[in-house]
Amino acid sequence: MIAAAPAGALAAGQPVAEWVAALERRFATIEARVGAFVPEQERFARLAREAGELLARHPAEDRRPALFGVPVGVKDIFHVDGLQTRAGSSVPPAELAGSEAASVRRLRRAGALVLGKTVTTEFAYFAPRGTRNPADPERTPGGSSSGSAAAVAAKLCPLALGTQTIGSICRPASYCGVVGFKPSYERISRAGVIPLAPSVDHVGTFTPTVEAARKAAAVLIHDWTDETTDAKPRLGLPHGPYLDRLLAGGGRRFETASRLLVDRGLPLREVPALADFEAIEARHRLLVAAEAAAVHAHWYRRYGESYDPKTRELIETGHAVSADELAAARAGRLTLRAALMELMEREGVDVWVTPASQDVAPLGLESTGDPVMNLPWSQAGLPSIGLPTPRAAGELPFGLQLVGRWRADEQLLSWAAAIEEVLDG
Repeated sequence: MIAAAPAGALAAGQPVAEWVAALERRFATIEARVGAFVPEQERFARLAREAGELLARHPAEDRRPALFGVPVGVKDIFHVDGLQTRAGSSVPPAELAGSEAASVRRLRRAGALVLGKTVTTEFAYFAPRGTRNPADPERTPGGSSSGSAAAVAAKLCPLALGTQTIGSICRPASYCGVVGFKPSYERISRAGVIPLAPSVDHVGTFTPTVEAARKAAAVLIHDWTDETTDAKPRLGLPHGPYLDRLLAGGGRRFETASRLLVDRGLPLREVPALADFEAIEARHRLLVAAEAAAVHAHWYRRYGESYDPKTRELIETGHAVSADELAAARAGRLTLRAALMELMEREGVDVWVTPASQDVAPLGLESTGDPVMNLPWSQAGLPSIGLPTPRAAGELPFGLQLVGRWRADEQLLSWAAAIEEVLDG
């Protein structure tokens, strides 16, 4: 397990050269073991220049923006001015180039500094690219936002951007022991991000704490409101075939965390839900395959032989999906969302409490694990946040996933902060 003083924001009065040198030393001792970032020549010379320019733009300490001097990792499917986008692939970067992502522009305007591109699986699907889990380098950090989760867990940066189409934020957050926030669908702009399946792609964040996630969300979401609540959330556990997909170890960790919430006075009751989970899962996988095939039509014709077999299989599967099947799968997103919202209203559920992954991170780097515990919430587009659960010495990270109502992201994060306090206990 990697442990050391975390990388932090450029502090008031701290010389740029001193701050950059500290980051560079941290990279030298940790990044080689984790592989969270895409290699970049002259990374720290660039960072020193950009930090100096930031200071020149904001000389008054009391008027600096919200994320002033915060180093940020950016998943390598987001376009960033001055940095190539490779998307974990062998497709020439010139073919993938595009305008800087809207989310990156928002972070920059808030004073954040791009530390670098973080490693992604190929085109944000299932083919890993070698990043290791800081909690155990013999285990996957999850995917597809592998580098972003690992970067925050290794304390190389306190904020990283990721995406989730099935489970690419909450699952790696669970495996790595950090907070992963996936907002309601399209509350953070997807502009400037290479898509996997646009109907279910979400932009989100990795942070060490819920409060850090809230600060980032306030910058990234254009219509954010600082809504908080002192009321205790009414917690629901979606009983049924969905929870049957938990593995034994994950089930024990989930039960322990759930019992802790109840013991601390947070009501949690079982609610029958997702009875048609098998159909929900099949619909989601069909939708992802069909839309990925459309997204990659041009690149795949020219460079398909260079794609990883896992990505090729996805695209070939997508080619066989009919227009009617795709339309039905897209409509299913709204049907599921409406059904879940109606169920929450009828049963008095404010927040679903679920596992963020089937179990702890599996051994090996050939797979990024199964995202099935995140799948229905991505399909419905509901906001979700993964929180680390307590662990004994020697235990691996495991996350609790909280799911809120449609576009009630602010309220979810307010309740998540209270639940984080209970879990930190």
